[in-house]
Amino acid sequence: MTTSTADQTYFIPEPSRWPAIAVIGLFFTVLGFALWMNDISMGPISTAIGGAILAYLLFGWFGDVIDENLSHKYNDEVDRSFRQGMFWFITSEVFFFITFFACLYYFRNISLPSLGGTGHLAASHMLWEGFTYTWPLVNLPDVTNYTQLIEPMGAGGIPAYNTIILLSSGVTLTWAHWGLKKDNQKQLVLGLIMTVVLGLTFFTLQAYEYIHAYKELGLTLNSGIYGSTFYMLTGFHGFHVTIGTIMLIVITVRSMKGHFTEDNHFAFEGVAWYWHFVDVVWLGLYVFVYWL
Repeated sequence: MTTSTADQTYFIPEPSRWPAIAVIGLFFTVLGFALWMNDISMGPISTAIGGAILAYLLFGWFGDVIDENLSHKYNDEVDRSFRQGMFWFITSEVFFFITFFACLYYFRNISLPSLGGTGHLAASHMLWEGFTYTWPLVNLPDVTNYTQLIEPMGAGGIPAYNTIILLSSGVTLTWAHWGLKKDNQKQLVLGLIMTVVLGLTFFTLQAYEYIHAYKELGLTLNSGIYGSTFYMLTGFHGFHVTIGTIMLIVITVRSMKGHFTEDNHFAFEGVAWYWHFVDVVWLGLYVFVYWL
C-alpha cells in the first residue's frame, strides 16, 4: 500500500501478523520465567517455546522488511521514519535500564541501610534483631525463606573478560562501518563476522557464569535482594545481547549479498546504534553490579 503526496509516494506496509506473533512469544516467555522461578516444571518448556516464537518473529519480520527494501518501496521519508523509530525505541530501552538501576540504588542506599538501623528510619529490631547491613548481602537475616549465598560475584574473571569482549565488539563493528563507508566489502564482512563471534562468546561466557553462580556460589534468584537484582539486570541485558546478535547475523548475511551501499545502509546503522547501546549498558552493569 502506498499514499501519494504532491511530490513523492510514501510506502505504508500492509496489515501484518508479526505484532500478534510478538505478543504470543512474549506471553510464553514471561509465563515461563514466572513458572520457572516458582520451580514449576512447565517453566523451562514455556520459556523455550516463547524464545523459539520470538526467534521466528525476528527472522520473519526482518525478511518482510528486507523484501520491501529490495523492491525499492522505501524513499528518503521512509528512511527518516525508520531513524526516528529506532531513536525512540532505544530511548524507551534506556528508561527500562534507568528504572532497574534506580531499584538497585534504592535497595543498596535506602531500603537495606534503613532496615539495618541507619537513620532510625525503620524498626529493624522488630523484623530481624541484630541485622547488620552489608552489600552484597551475604548473611541473609532470614535463611528459612531464602537460599543462603556462599560468595558474591566478583568483578574479576568472566565479568572482566566479558567487558573486554563487548568493548572489542564495538571496535570491530565500527571498523566494519568504516569498510562500508569506503565501499570495502571484505572489511565490512570481516568486521561483522568478528562482531558476531564476540557476541556469541559473551553469551556463552555469561551462561557459564550463571551455572557457576548457581552451583558453586549459591547465588540464585532466591538469594535475597542481591540475587534478584543481579539476575534482573544481567539477565535483561543478556536478552538484549541475544537480540542484538541475531540482528548482527542478519546484516552480516545481507552484507555478503551486497545489500548495502555507502549511501543506503540504515539497517546496518540501526543495528550498530543498538549494539553500542548494549555496550554502554554493560559498562554500567560492570561498575555498579560487579565492581562497587
